[in-house]
Amino acid sequence: MPAVEPIFGILAAAIVVLAIMATLLSAALVGRGPLYGRFVEIDRRPTVHGDDEKRAAATPVDVTKYPTVRLLARKRVPGFGAKQLAGRNSRLSDDEFDEVLHGSFAADTYNRAVRVLALTFILVVLLIVSASQLWQPAQQQILATLILAGIFVLVVHELMPLGSLGPARVITEGSAAILFLTMLVLLTGRSSSPFFFLLPLLVGCAALIASPAVTLILTAETIIAYTVTALSGPMDSATTRDTLARVGINLTALVLLAYSGMVVARVQRRTREAAIRLSTLDSLTGLYNRAFFFNAVDHEIQRGRRFRRGFCLLMMDLDGLKSINDRYGHYEGDVILRGVAQLIKASLRGIDVAARYGGDEFVALLPETDPSGAYVVAEKIRQMASELHVEVNGSQITTSLSIGVVSSPDDGHTADELMIAADEAMYTSKRLGKNRVVGYAEPTEMTQPPPASHRAQASTPGFRPLPREGGGRPQDPTERS
Repeated sequence: MPAVEPIFGILAAAIVVLAIMATLLSAALVGRGPLYGRFVEIDRRPTVHGDDEKRAAATPVDVTKYPTVRLLARKRVPGFGAKQLAGRNSRLSDDEFDEVLHGSFAADTYNRAVRVLALTFILVVLLIVSASQLWQPAQQQILATLILAGIFVLVVHELMPLGSLGPARVITEGSAAILFLTMLVLLTGRSSSPFFFLLPLLVGCAALIASPAVTLILTAETIIAYTVTALSGPMDSATTRDTLARVGINLTALVLLAYSGMVVARVQRRTREAAIRLSTLDSLTGLYNRAFFFNAVDHEIQRGRRFRRGFCLLMMDLDGLKSINDRYGHYEGDVILRGVAQLIKASLRGIDVAARYGGDEFVALLPETDPSGAYVVAEKIRQMASELHVEVNGSQITTSLSIGVVSSPDDGHTADELMIAADEAMYTSKRLGKNRVVGYAEPTEMTQPPPASHRAQASTPGFRPLPREGGGRPQDPTERS
């Protein structure tokens, strides 16, 4: 017994160090705690290339270059406190929002779940093995295996960048877990080891969160490792029969668990993806809906306050959609809506968020973009929309966009304030004659733009109207939108 006491001291110190480091590094990875800014610093700025770099470093906009851009004196729109926008759903949590943006199981969520499960298991087993005094001949080897497993978890989940292993992350972590569990099974009784039941648990978890191919790989590794471990010890004729029966039953249960987990996970993924599409996407245009957009703006406002970085919003209204619906039919109006949504999406970066605000109004969130860059994007979208046309029975339907541009935090500190300011700018664009971009600026930045020049109409490359059966409503060849 006296020879074991130094091990308890080392064990206790290792547990304390592991717990403290896991807590501090976990806090640092979310931007908190004493280690954040010293050893761990998160750079959340998106990587930009090509045109995106020009947008991020754009100089103040030259309104003479874009005659349809009008700058308004920046001032608070009255009524921010009383005027609220209706129809907003409850805000998603950070985890839910990340899962919607990045897939059915967000990387941060996976990282946190694996870290908590692994460290909890290691600490509990360390305490049980030390307190129960079981497996005395192999106790030091068991403790060493658990400590190595803890170090592996800290290195992979705390010190390495989240995307460093890429698609091989789950296979690497699963293979390491199989190796450590196989060592515990080998040291604690082989086929009769109580740690065997953690192998099916590992395979079941992999089936629920990983792809079927990864699950099959981990299942095959588990079968091979367990079979070799269980049959490696000395056996006589009686124990061989008992061991083979036990191994056969255990492996059958493991395979059935992996199969059932993959089936359940496949159904859950399909159901969840369908629910996400229905709850976040507009069915007509394929853009995000209003509720999702407000959640994106709220998250960007929080990120901007934390890292002191601004962003811009665009509010776009389709000019003359009602007259198109009345004269040509709602089908052709929907074709125009889908075409405009397509060109808006094609004009934005992957980190931007475009949404259908309602009816014939669209909105776009441009993170890491200053007002000058936003004006360039808005003018590009306006020009493409003015060149869009749809042919109906020999006539061409054309349209245009009136766009309002606002920036955070200059034009508002909340989503409601920004949307009200963008709404005012967009309607100012309509009052000035439609088919133009209007935004706010400091008085020193304002210049009087020349009158808007006439732009020739042309079809947007890659856009074709959907096929339609039958003829349209009576056409008025003099009508333009």
